[in-house]
Amino acid sequence: MKRYFILFVLLVGQMNLLVAAGIDRVEPMFWWVGMKNPNLQLMIHGENIAASFPVINYPGVTLESSTRVENPNYLFVDLLISKDAKPGIFVISFNSGKKTVAEYSYELKAREPHSAERIGFNSSDVIYLITPDRFANGDVSNDAVQGMKELPNRSDKDGRHGGDLRGIINHLDYMQDLGFTAVWLNPVLENNMTRTSYHGYSTTDFYKVDPRYGSNEEYLELSKDLKKRGMKLIMDMIFNHCGSEHWWMDDMPMHDWINNYPNWKVTTHRRTINQDPHASEADKTAMSDGWFVETMPDLNQRNPFMAEYLIQNSIWWIESIGLDGIRQDTWPYPDKNMMAEWTKRVLDEYPNFNIVGEEWSGNPAIVSYWQKGKVNSDGYECYLPSLMDFPLQSAASKAMTDKPDFDHGMVELYSALSNDFQYPDAGNLVVFPDNHDMSRFYTQVGEDVNKLKLGVAYFLTTRGIPQIYYGTEVLMSNKGTEDHGVIRSDYPGGWPGDAVNAFTGEGLTAAQKDMKNYIRTIQIWRKDKAVIHHGKLIHFVPQDEIYVYFRQNESETVMVILNKNNDAKELVTDRFQEVMGGFLRGKDIISNTEISDLSTIHIPAESAMIIELK
Repeated sequence: MKRYFILFVLLVGQMNLLVAAGIDRVEPMFWWVGMKNPNLQLMIHGENIAASFPVINYPGVTLESSTRVENPNYLFVDLLISKDAKPGIFVISFNSGKKTVAEYSYELKAREPHSAERIGFNSSDVIYLITPDRFANGDVSNDAVQGMKELPNRSDKDGRHGGDLRGIINHLDYMQDLGFTAVWLNPVLENNMTRTSYHGYSTTDFYKVDPRYGSNEEYLELSKDLKKRGMKLIMDMIFNHCGSEHWWMDDMPMHDWINNYPNWKVTTHRRTINQDPHASEADKTAMSDGWFVETMPDLNQRNPFMAEYLIQNSIWWIESIGLDGIRQDTWPYPDKNMMAEWTKRVLDEYPNFNIVGEEWSGNPAIVSYWQKGKVNSDGYECYLPSLMDFPLQSAASKAMTDKPDFDHGMVELYSALSNDFQYPDAGNLVVFPDNHDMSRFYTQVGEDVNKLKLGVAYFLTTRGIPQIYYGTEVLMSNKGTEDHGVIRSDYPGGWPGDAVNAFTGEGLTAAQKDMKNYIRTIQIWRKDKAVIHHGKLIHFVPQDEIYVYFRQNESETVMVILNKNNDAKELVTDRFQEVMGGFLRGKDIISNTEISDLSTIHIPAESAMIIELK
């Protein structure tokens, strides 16, 4: 490794250059004509490739520069692709003196029609979150793949279980039938790690789907199949770190490609240094440059070549797969200036796209700092359209379990929503009862089905973009443990021979079937309800553990009632007349019951009502 960190000095005409032995990687491996940004930077890797000079002769493509770095096995080539360039394949020749020592055929593709106009996920959607290894094994032949270090072991909660893209494709009808309109997959890129690779957050190749999940072609097939159903695909990306067994870890371009290498340090996780006006530079560095764990090297986004690599990689996936959104992992950990530049670059290319960032904080002041349009006291401007609404998730969990008093119980939902003034666009936040990194909501509320239903009804009718984790619909739990391997358990019926099949309903309990029907009822109704997607939200301070709020637009008004009490209640509606005035009757879409008199509404114990006012 030491020889790779010697400064490579090129003195043309004063030294004999070694002949390049060949090329093993060019990334991105292809690109497109007609992109708004005409610039493209290729990272080329091959033994002693820096000893050569690239030559390109293709109309509309100009070689702007080639940069040699510390490691002679890398060459960074900057191209300018004019608006007149045509799709086609051209040869990049690598010459040493008068001799061509290597060639690479590079393809410029035509963009799909209206690619730049794609509409990202939004508040009209409900997102189904899937951990691919644990959902369904559609192709048993790829459970073990030659060259992949970790073999399948379904008996190990932290092992590879065999779920794949084919299993997801095979069950799109199931998701659509439940009313989901978008799918977010935990990372599917190659994680060729020795152990615990199933979760996907230790990338070893940024341009390749893990072969145990399938292929890039199957990923594209999934995207196209979703679009045929009017559904969307969201890709989980990680800019903060890669896997310690990534191919470049044995042959890095330069010494500052990875932070704190080789003497790695764990991050402090003090994420508030990004907003703290008093934070020391030492504390900032300790947080942003530290590693999560020894197997997740921290990428240095301040390195301009690394930054460009990551930005182009995300655009490559959007364009090649036809993505409808990105979920960016560990948002506050990478360099925040690079993250602002990334969001700007993506949205410049795709103005209607959506990106959601993970800032795991219960403080809305911290979360809102990152959203596009936020005016921050330090002058920092980001272009991130959406964030995961962790403050609301935390409030919902507490509201369902805390004993009520002035500040606790259902009022916690009310108080959380009252902080929306801090967000430039609260309606574009992703709201969720749980996800792959926390206890399932069913477990959070003490395995109480009624409280789970209350929470689900809330997240499907409040402002924002709802996300539901796979298995919520069949009461999957992690009772007695917070182990991630258990939280991400196999979906029943996803494997041949499973005794219970949640896809078909075979073997499900009455409670599980009822929960599936509950989610389906609300989500199918929600699909065409612009009043829920974009309508104004008006809520009233909860009284007696009953929370009432309304969604309203010019043509519709919907009343939502959440009753946390263990007994039925008679709700007198006088105090809601500023919204309800003029309405004479209604229909509860959950029970499919007509309500002829709105002056007093009977609410069953521990239940939600979603009433279309008429």
